[in-house]
Amino acid sequence: MPPADALRDRCRRNVEAVRDRVAEACHRAGRSPDEVTVIAVTKYAGPEIARLLHQAGCRDLAESRPQSLWTKAEALADLEPPPRWHLVGHLQRNKIRRTLPLLSLLHSLDSLRLLEAIEAEGAAAGRVCRALVEVNLAGDPGRTGATGADAEAVVAAASGMRHVEVVGLMGMASVPDGEASAARREFARLRELRDRLRGAVPGGEKLEDLSMGMSGDFAEAIVEGATLVRIGSAFFEGLG
Repeated sequence: MPPADALRDRCRRNVEAVRDRVAEACHRAGRSPDEVTVIAVTKYAGPEIARLLHQAGCRDLAESRPQSLWTKAEALADLEPPPRWHLVGHLQRNKIRRTLPLLSLLHSLDSLRLLEAIEAEGAAAGRVCRALVEVNLAGDPGRTGATGADAEAVVAAASGMRHVEVVGLMGMASVPDGEASAARREFARLRELRDRLRGAVPGGEKLEDLSMGMSGDFAEAIVEGATLVRIGSAFFEGLG
């Protein structure tokens, strides 16, 4: 592991490099970088690296496992401004109570059952959970995420709830580091689904966000309208 000063400098340079790449992708897509929120997925990093990324300007941090989010949120509770925590992996119903107070945004709402459990916990705690419906772009039953029809049902059901606010959709390319054109086609399908739901389903008018794109394919996601990109490995180059 590099000495502390070198580690801090490397994190800063990695953050700058990622933001430059995002800005370049936005320029090619004819969009403003202000339209895209960069989320640092810290699941392969310890709390000390997550702290350095935050200090380098990454205010949005994400974990894929609730337990890891709990640990890092506690370790970084002294940071000002506080991190905005995102959960990008599956949320089991028995972990909602401990996770909900920590979240800025849940990216993985994938069923009516989970929606109803979050609504019940939100009502009990007096909290509103902002969430994205995760869509299974691969159509693979072995992967998490709702079908298009199920996503529509979740958005419609959430429109009648007081403690869950569905604000968009999330999806992953079938092969995150695969062919760029294939990823772009899948991201386009997610955007088209979002656009259709906005005009066809109660609550659809709130679907502003598209969470799609990771280190290997965020440029394609930005072209297709991503408002949130979830970047992991690109932040950790050279950190040992």
